[in-house]
Formats: sequence, C-alpha cells, structure tokens
Amino acid sequence: MSDDDDVVLVKKPKQVHYGSLEEQEKARLAALAAAAKEGAEDNGGKDLGDIQVSSEYMELEEEMSRDKKALLEEFERRRKARQLNVSTDDDEVRRSLRQLGEPVCLLGEDAIHKKLEEEEARIERDRGREGTWYHEGPPELREARLWIARYSLPKAKLRLYQAREDLKLAGSVRAAAKQESQRKAAAVAIYCSQLATDSENPMEIETAAVPEPAVVMQDTEGVSESCTMATCAYDGTVYLWNFKSESPLCSLDGHSPARVARLDFHPSGRFLATTVFDHSWRLWDLETATEVMSADISYDNKFIATCSYDRTFKLWAPDLA
Repeated sequence: MSDDDDVVLVKKPKQVHYGSLEEQEKARLAALAAAAKEGAEDNGGKDLGDIQVSSEYMELEEEMSRDKKALLEEFERRRKARQLNVSTDDDEVRRSLRQLGEPVCLLGEDAIHKKLEEEEARIERDRGREGTWYHEGPPELREARLWIARYSLPKAKLRLYQAREDLKLAGSVRAAAKQESQRKAAAVAIYCSQLATDSENPMEIETAAVPEPAVVMQDTEGVSESCTMATCAYDGTVYLWNFKSESPLCSLDGHSPARVARLDFHPSGRFLATTVFDHSWRLWDLETATEVMSADISYDNKFIATCSYDRTFKLWAPDLA
C-alpha cells in the first residue's frame, strides 16, 4: 500500500454564529466603567496641592487681530508697489541712474568690463590733471645750475671733438694708447694708510680729482683754502679737508642724526653730492659751504634721480659717476 493511501484529509466545517453581539458589548462597557470608578476612588485620598492653577488668560481674538493687521499691511505694500510707475525703457533707466549718481550696468557687462570701465574713468580723471609745472627753488639753486651748464657745455663740446679725432686715428695707435694707460695704472702703489675711525661702520673718503679744486672760505679767519678731500661718518658729519693741515677746513651740517652713506664730487670740484640714510640726497656748493638742493632718493641710498627742463630723466649711480 502506498504512502498516499495512509493520508486522511479531514474537512473542517464552517462555524456559523447566530444571535446579536449587544450583550457582549454591554459587558465590555460595564467592565471599563467599573475600572474607571476604582481609579477615581484611589485618587480621592491624595493631596491636590501640587496641581498648578493659573489665572492668566490669552486673548485669542487680540492675537488673531494682530496677525491679521500685519497681513493686511503686507498686502497694502504689495498693492502700492504694483501701482508704482516704473519705466522699463533702458535709456530712460540709465538717465535716471546717472541723475542719481548711481553706476549704470550695460547690457552683457561682466566683472572684467566693469574693471576696465573703472580704469578708463581713472585715466580720464588723471588726464585732466596733466600740465606743465615748475618747482620753485632757491636762488642759490638757479645760480648753481647756470654755473654747471656753463662748465659742462664746453667740456661736452671738447669731448665730442676729441672722440671724432680719435676715430680718425689708426687702430694700432689707439691700441698703443690703451696699453700706455694700463702700464701707468699698473705702476700705481700705496703711499701710506691711516685708520680713519674705530666704528664698525667705516666712513667714506672722497678726493677731488680736478686741476683746480673749489675754494672754501673758513668761518673763523676768513682765509681762502682749496678743498681737495671730503669725508663722511656714521654720525652724519661731513668734513672738508686739504693736504696742508691736519684739521678740517669746515663741516657741512644738516645731515645729523642720519648717517651719511656716500659722497661724490662734481667733475668741476665746486659741488659735492651726499646721500643720507633718511632717504634723501643733497647738493652742496663748496665755495659757500651751503646746501643748494635736497631731494628724495631710493631706499637703498645707492641711486640719484634727476630731471631736466628738456624732458629727460636720469638715474645716477654715484659709485659709477
């Protein structure tokens, strides 16, 4: 006999209920009412002092009226904004903005175009400030410039003449002249040396390599002496010397307390330029021992900038002059 014959299938009959559920619902509600009654009886003996009682009341009508008022004001503001007569014409809007002094944004303008427009406006403003102006200097400066011009122009004319004459010479003659100059320079030797100062920052000594040195008037005796050497020190002192005495002829005051970095003679020997650590340079007339010009200089005190009425600008290096 197979396994399928041993399995007996039992069919469960359907349960059918007759009658109403009203009695069961009444019993359930009665049980809930009894449980609620028991809970009320248990809480009846407790202290009710912990129950917080408040006498504050919130007027709902007042709160609602406040919100309603704010909403009405917002609607009124929007209504007035819609009634404003605002032009949409680009030209008219630009004219109005210009009248109010506000910037005007052109069509398709980005950050680069705005920056370019601001730069062009700045250039246009600066262009209106252009003009020829002259700095009014002292009479001593005018006399010094005239004297330098009278001295320099003939020297320049002679230098150009000699340069033209040298071009006419043969190459061998010019080479022989250079060799002779080198031979004389190689024969130069130190005559003597002297300690100038015990400071850690040495001072500058400059000699006037001119045939006729400038004449300096001494203040005490009024005797005329030729200045052949100038020295500057760390404490801002500048002294003028000659090779006849061990004492200075005079001193050029006005640099202290700033340190004098360099000094150099004009080729004529009459004028002396000094550079100071206060970022200025000064031109001195040695015949009167007075300052005729003062100007700002570069921060490293190594260059002198000059300008002229012929619209030229020159940058000078005193150590290469």
